[in-house]
Amino acid sequence: MKFFADTADIADIRELAETGLIDGVTTNPSLIHKSGRDFIEVTKEICGIVDGPVSAEVVALDHETMMKEAEKLRKIADNVCIKVPLTLDGLKTCRALTDDGTMVNVTLCFSANQALLAAKAGATFISPFVGRHDDNGFDGMQLIEDIRLIYDNYAFETEILVASVRHATHVLQAAKIGADVMTAPPKVIRGLVNHVLTDKGIGGFLKDWQSTGQSIL
Repeated sequence: MKFFADTADIADIRELAETGLIDGVTTNPSLIHKSGRDFIEVTKEICGIVDGPVSAEVVALDHETMMKEAEKLRKIADNVCIKVPLTLDGLKTCRALTDDGTMVNVTLCFSANQALLAAKAGATFISPFVGRHDDNGFDGMQLIEDIRLIYDNYAFETEILVASVRHATHVLQAAKIGADVMTAPPKVIRGLVNHVLTDKGIGGFLKDWQSTGQSIL
């Protein structure tokens, strides 16, 4: 499963990129606002840090303006992935862009039927929001299972990009289901390494090593 960082914080992206563990970045208007920086400028900088897809979201709601915004955004770098909302205009834009060779991430997916439409529109990625799904009394991971089944039934090439990931269990469940990608805040990605027994084991090894009086260097 590929890991994308869901952030527009350059410091976090650089740190994670240096680990070699992230394969791309997702942004949205809220994350750009949080960064306090110019949209085009920060997107260009992110694209220079990671080699994989960097999702940059259009803000228009009509097809014509979405296409104009997408045209500007995809000139930023070759690894820009245009992010569009799961609406009819968004799907129309998705088809036009993918037919032209541009990566497209269809976002704000909350049903398997929506995911089916995105795949038929040629989406590179579909972004079902599991955390927000859970918040509203639905089962976010059941949604991922349903989409995986449908995509496998018809050999759709659209990749399932699990979004709105809140904790390590979401990551684990998505991986077990067979999601292609998950995007999560840097804090969640870093937290995957933590385990009390790992910490305990390191402590024990260090104590025993110190008692030998030796040094590797």
